[in-house]
Amino acid sequence: MCYDLVKNREGFVVRNLNIPERMEHYHTTGLSLSIIDACRINKIENFGVLEAGTHQKVNNHSIFSACSISKFLTAVLVMVLTEQGILDLDEDVNNSLTSWKIPNNSLTKHKKVTLRNLLSHQAGLIDPKDSFMEQKSKQIPTMVEILTGRTMYCQSPIEVQYEPESDFQYSDAGFCIIQLLIEDVTGKQFAEVIEELIFLPLKMTNSGFPKHISEEASGYYSCGHDQDGNTINRKYPIYPYDAAAGLWLTTSDLSQVVIELMNALCGQSNIGLSASTAREVISSQGCRGETGLGVFLDGAEISSLGWGIGFQCMMVAYPYMQRGLIIMTNANSGVHQLKGIIGEIYDSYIRTYDNQ
Repeated sequence: MCYDLVKNREGFVVRNLNIPERMEHYHTTGLSLSIIDACRINKIENFGVLEAGTHQKVNNHSIFSACSISKFLTAVLVMVLTEQGILDLDEDVNNSLTSWKIPNNSLTKHKKVTLRNLLSHQAGLIDPKDSFMEQKSKQIPTMVEILTGRTMYCQSPIEVQYEPESDFQYSDAGFCIIQLLIEDVTGKQFAEVIEELIFLPLKMTNSGFPKHISEEASGYYSCGHDQDGNTINRKYPIYPYDAAAGLWLTTSDLSQVVIELMNALCGQSNIGLSASTAREVISSQGCRGETGLGVFLDGAEISSLGWGIGFQCMMVAYPYMQRGLIIMTNANSGVHQLKGIIGEIYDSYIRTYDNQ
């Protein structure tokens, strides 16, 4: 199986990049990266500290905010539930939603909203302006309150604004609907379902959706930092929408999900994914060829990016080649990932394989 950690293996793909120097250049406080090769973790490298001005070094157990990479894991969970017959990718989601339903209008007359639409950001949804920010108070809103526009996190009711499958609009609201759907059909909280079906079987012991990070646990969690390397006011930004952006985990744990997708393509899944279902995740969907289910596509490459208050990260993988790269940082550089240190590491990784 693909769970062996190979330490200090020669030929590490970013060996020609001085990461500490580039971190200083970009004011990046802490960074963890994982290389997947031959369907296993080749090596994990850690740099910097969990919080500026401290000596708490980043290590293999350091937990980062994954931000929107949460959507990749949500997609994998959805596919497991479809394998179990609990969900259907192409059914009108209103058939199974019970605590709230997507309002029908003229735009849904001929095309209903499906899970496939939601996972590929083609469900006709447009997130309201200034929505889906980090948690601002101790009171955690319900998903129904969010979707009906009754919170500061989403101040307008969510409804279909263009015909499903006719356009692409990146949407956190769509993944909030997926979360509610999973909770409605299972009768459990989203975090419970993903713990049972993903985290436990893949031995992801440093993954979760914390609503508060205690002083005792803070030694494992990275603090967020701004583009100048200063610790942000709320050290640990929490997003009250687990499926869209609420995930915290280590690079090692995220690697296990990428490896599991590779395993599934070979018919060796540990969570019940068939090869055909795994192929669905990384196949072009609807009106946008570069859109998969919870991931984006570029030839043989799949990717997912996370960018939030104080954090940036990236997952890129080549499932049929059984290799990949995960980079997590506790800094918001203020520029797109590919224009900062994450982009430099990614470019080094690509150049190394292009020259082989």
